Amino acid sequence: MSETPGQTSFSQQAWRRLKRNKGAMAGLVVIGMAILTGIFAYFLAPDGSPFANEMVLEVSGQKPGFTVQMLAVRKPQAVERKGFFHRMMYGQESEYTYIPIRSYKITGTDIIIQKYVDEETSLEERHPIQQVLYGKVTGAASAAGVAAVRERVITRTYRLGSDKFGRDILSRLLVGIRVSLSVGCIAVVISLSIGIFMGAIAGYFRGMADEVIMWLINVIWSVPTLLLVFAITLALGKGFWQVFIAVGLTMWVSVARIIRGQVLGIRELQYVEATRALGYSHFRTIARHILPNILGPVMVVAASNFATAIVVEAGLSFLGVGVQPPEPSWGLMIKENYNFIITHNPLLALAPGIAIMILVLAFNLLGNGLRDAMDVKGKIA
Repeated sequence: MSETPGQTSFSQQAWRRLKRNKGAMAGLVVIGMAILTGIFAYFLAPDGSPFANEMVLEVSGQKPGFTVQMLAVRKPQAVERKGFFHRMMYGQESEYTYIPIRSYKITGTDIIIQKYVDEETSLEERHPIQQVLYGKVTGAASAAGVAAVRERVITRTYRLGSDKFGRDILSRLLVGIRVSLSVGCIAVVISLSIGIFMGAIAGYFRGMADEVIMWLINVIWSVPTLLLVFAITLALGKGFWQVFIAVGLTMWVSVARIIRGQVLGIRELQYVEATRALGYSHFRTIARHILPNILGPVMVVAASNFATAIVVEAGLSFLGVGVQPPEPSWGLMIKENYNFIITHNPLLALAPGIAIMILVLAFNLLGNGLRDAMDVKGKIA
């Protein structure tokens, strides 16, 4: 026997409607994949060094699919091996220095390479085999050492090309997704916390509290968002966390207006009047009886604010007041490579731009789907 709407909860009905929305489900899948990619970025990225910041200047500005041989020379100083969780959070510094080469040959105790300088130039260099293997010359090379040094010649492919510093674009794109998701998450938490509090106070108590809060909202709303973010960022300083706080502090006004309108409509309903008659405190009435019934609009505005925060952060980083180098940010990547758009390699700047577009579209699709799923007027699950 099929269930009727009366036999299912509102959340179950909303989930059913959401599942029927293909656009919303596609957005949810993209967001889920983005979260998993952000968590395991350093394991998925070809360059797993901190901030994917391994520079090979000889291969700077290369097109997608560029392939080159590399000689991995062990660094003179020992590199501490980090644990799993440290690598997942911060990456692992490489034990090797990578030298791009065209060809090589082994003669006695040395390896002679034709170092890749650019597309038309190479430079011959000689490196002791023991130095390649151990970072320093320890003695004569053995037969095993000669065989081992051949394994140090690897082939590296830059699937999305390399930037002007010779860093792998794909790696920085994968690691940079953390900044976009983090700024969206923290900005939404800040904006919802302030917006729900201010909107609930204004809508529930009305009178002077409502007038003061609405005056504050109108003043903040009259200032252009980007200009307000600039002012907050300059006051707090440039940096990773400052951007999150600045974006969050500029997005609460839209949340407050929506919450105020919802609370104004609900406060006159009979069950709210009953809480007053029973002597419940205002805090309990708002927290336990009003706010749970307006979670639908809150979820919708949260998804919308998430997308807005990603775009604002990218704009701030592009203008140089957001995330600072060498930390990868999609907006910062566009800034560093936008001059390639009119030259031979436009994908260096287009790749992070496309990534921003896809992630913002996913959150907008999910927000639209949540809006339709939470709207029960005239709909049957």
